[in-house]
Amino acid sequence: LYKFLRYSSQSGEELPDEEGEPLVQDAATSNSASRQEALTEEHEDEDDDEDEDDDYIPEEDAERSRISMGTRDSGARRQTSSRSAAEQPHTSEKEKSAAQQLTERATQLRKRAMWRNARDARDAINGVVYKFVLDPRLAPAPPHGGTMKAVKIPRGKGRNVVYVAALVYTVHRPTPDTKTILYSHGNAADLGAMNVIQSIMCRSLEVNVVVYDYAGYGESGGIPLEKNTYLDVEAVYDYILADRLALRPTQVIVYGQSVGSGPSVHLASKLSKALRKTKTPPPALGGLILHSPFTSGMRVLTPNRALACLDIFPNIDRIGNVKCPTMIIHGVLDEEVQISHGKALHEAVHPDYQRRPWWVPDRGHNDITDGSGKMAEYIRRLREFLGSLKEDDDLEVASNGYST
Repeated sequence: LYKFLRYSSQSGEELPDEEGEPLVQDAATSNSASRQEALTEEHEDEDDDEDEDDDYIPEEDAERSRISMGTRDSGARRQTSSRSAAEQPHTSEKEKSAAQQLTERATQLRKRAMWRNARDARDAINGVVYKFVLDPRLAPAPPHGGTMKAVKIPRGKGRNVVYVAALVYTVHRPTPDTKTILYSHGNAADLGAMNVIQSIMCRSLEVNVVVYDYAGYGESGGIPLEKNTYLDVEAVYDYILADRLALRPTQVIVYGQSVGSGPSVHLASKLSKALRKTKTPPPALGGLILHSPFTSGMRVLTPNRALACLDIFPNIDRIGNVKCPTMIIHGVLDEEVQISHGKALHEAVHPDYQRRPWWVPDRGHNDITDGSGKMAEYIRRLREFLGSLKEDDDLEVASNGYST
């Protein structure tokens, strides 16, 4: 539901779209299918060499893929324009098995990743800059008073570099105490769909916000796999500190909505475990906010643990490791992820880091902020949580000697 326009950093001229660029109107469909791919292909690759990066595609293969994709897409557009819907020939899609369709989908995703990886690598070498353009079907976000920057954040090294598309919302007058929210969105969303809420958060909470698309989502490169979402969120976190959007870890608030709770809990748990090795006193982060989270991917489908070996995003197994203030938001009427998931995660948080949860009485999975009244309450609850962090932040500065 958005696009990154490409510009030359030297001349300022807009660069033409390369053949094979995914269409903006395909974004929502692509994202939903991509997440389904993450739920399945992750376990197909479990026997692969751990050192092998699933995002890597040789340059020569990427070029072949770019050409073939462009030819196929152009032909499809010509064919569609010359025939009415009634004249379209019957396809064999219904005759294909689910396994065949899944395999074809995986092949398409890998071809797209080949092309994107090659394009993004060239753009990085040539110093290409990006401009965010929202799908015209969506309402524009209200002004937040600061700046918004479209970036592609590299992750990996050498031939395994993949670029993560992100938007950086900064407050008008940041101070040394300004916090930054690292936002991991839900399944059927992307940077375009999240534009309004991020702008409101930046303005109303006076925080910087960095929201990104997972591998294979939106303008991000790579392939949608569970383990790649972990690499994505880690790269964005490193970028926040390197770009000095936050001067220290306790100025970073990790926020995960629905599927985004998986990479968010992973990051918070990993950073908390690292404290033991360095003998650094907690907290590991400024805070963790989980919005409509699940205990694990498989537990959304069934509480039966017979299929535990196929589980993904095991938040319930990790959240006990988290050493930072944690707030849970969950709709009482949620039918996609029952509120029992949110309550179980809240109870599993160490008592020292539990913060007052918000069990929203008349809301479900995707409508917690719908309406001006609920949006106002949402912002008030987040302000309350952020206010509770000030004492923790002051203690952390004193104990570690950070300079502001």
